[in-house]
Amino acid sequence: MDDSIVIRLAEMADIPRLLEVGNHLFDNPIDEDRAKEFFLDDRHYLVIALKEEKVIGMASGFLYVHPDKDPSMFIMEVGVADEYQNQGIGREVVKTLVHRARLLGARESWIATEESNIAARKAYQAAGGREAKERAIVYDFK
Repeated sequence: MDDSIVIRLAEMADIPRLLEVGNHLFDNPIDEDRAKEFFLDDRHYLVIALKEEKVIGMASGFLYVHPDKDPSMFIMEVGVADEYQNQGIGREVVKTLVHRARLLGARESWIATEESNIAARKAYQAAGGREAKERAIVYDFK
């Protein structure tokens, strides 16, 4: 990975940078009010990769607590701008988010992706992840 790329935890002050990204890293353009809500919730985390102060990569997640389990970090989304893919940035933002989770007492972090998303699977494995032996079935409720 290029030494000029900075990986760090994002904060409220980064919202203007995120607004500039549009939907190049996220599924949709950033909504400023939702971004503020995200940062005000202390269980939400966003790691960003910056090149010359421009956001070129990210990983988002939230710390989940359940009455009968230790905390875990669900990594919701990972994205890297097209021109910076295959340079280890996805791996590094995931590793940084997992490290944050451990500091917060999480015993595990997890993420899901499509079986056909080979690039994501390689990045998650390079970040230290292991594929589950049993395949999950995903249901969505609209």
